[in-house]
Amino acid sequence: MKIHLAYGRRGLDFEIPEQNLAKVLTMKGAPPLEDPGQRLRFLLENPMGSEPLRNLAANASSACLVICDITRPVPNTLLLPPVLETLENSGLKSGQITLLVATGLHRPATPEELKDMVGETILKSYRVISHKARVSSKQEFLGFTGNKTPVHIDSTYTRAELKLTIGFIEPHLMAGFSGGRKLVAPGCAGEPTIKALHSPYFIENPYCREGSTEDNPLHFELLEIAGMAGHDFIVDVALDETRSVTGIFAGNPLKAHEHGVEHVRASARATLDQPADIVITTGAGYPLDLTFYQAIKGMTAALPAVKKGGTLIVAAECAEGLGSSEFSRMALKFRTVDSFSEAIARSPVSIDQWQLEECAKAARHAEILLVSPNISKSYGDKLFVRTMESIDKAFIYALEKHGPSATAAVIPKGPYALVGIAEG
Repeated sequence: MKIHLAYGRRGLDFEIPEQNLAKVLTMKGAPPLEDPGQRLRFLLENPMGSEPLRNLAANASSACLVICDITRPVPNTLLLPPVLETLENSGLKSGQITLLVATGLHRPATPEELKDMVGETILKSYRVISHKARVSSKQEFLGFTGNKTPVHIDSTYTRAELKLTIGFIEPHLMAGFSGGRKLVAPGCAGEPTIKALHSPYFIENPYCREGSTEDNPLHFELLEIAGMAGHDFIVDVALDETRSVTGIFAGNPLKAHEHGVEHVRASARATLDQPADIVITTGAGYPLDLTFYQAIKGMTAALPAVKKGGTLIVAAECAEGLGSSEFSRMALKFRTVDSFSEAIARSPVSIDQWQLEECAKAARHAEILLVSPNISKSYGDKLFVRTMESIDKAFIYALEKHGPSATAAVIPKGPYALVGIAEG
């Protein structure tokens, strides 16, 4: 059976023998909205758990709209115009509105990326800047959470009278789901805050995983931080596997996000009767598989589908290589999961160690085969993975390991699917 995998911009085809295929795991899905723009305009006037946006903006002298960076496929060119129009019709001038890119510790957006993200007209008409988590002078210290997390948030955001976020809800490897509060922190948080939020205290907690919110301590930490920083209104979308909009959730940050999570939990769910010997997954294609750092999300999302000691094949283009300089240095420093775990247990949290820790968690569960032309073969014994030239060669290797009758599951869109084992 031929299966098309999300990989880079063009994708990748893979032929899998019918006798080995247990299931192709795709999002259950939800029908695309017929007119997302009309739906958004309705919600701006009739939001979830909130006054209309025009009422919130009426007495504000400044507004900050937080948007996702290039690694999130948010349809900003669809969402921003109605929001900006509402703000200006309420009395705000274009010069009083700032669009802040929630980079977290990712690199700033390039001029070309900004044009792709918001469109040339908006880019020329409004102040559009990237958050810079490493520049302490650009953050405001707001105190500590109940868990003693130091809260440093971008001062462009904290000083705005009206604070909005525009995002995307999908399963998230630590916070349960993205969107809502996550755009405030870690999206607009300073380096000390981001380090604390990605410490082993959260990462090693079994409830800090995809699809988990009810008992997830990180979810509640992010809500507390957003409350300290101020969070007035959100616009979040849900997308299907073709990135069509299946839902828009706008209004009170808590209520609207809860509605969105409920929608995504139902539409993204994909189940398997029992874990497979082999799982083929992806980093979900461009822009999510730009780096190995981002592709790790595909690994962790697939873990429920693969047997303990099984083989996980991950196809990710990684056009920009490993990731940040800090992540790259750390990823190439350790040859074994144990040596990495021992090192971080006796040292303060360092930038981007958390994603390598997530990779280590995946490597403890299964052997990982990485298919990416942009990751050097020489890295293979330093990334807790084995590099392979192609999906075909990786699958042949896995069959030799598990036997010709081994079961295999395929997740074409990687972390977009909320994978689990069927109950009963």
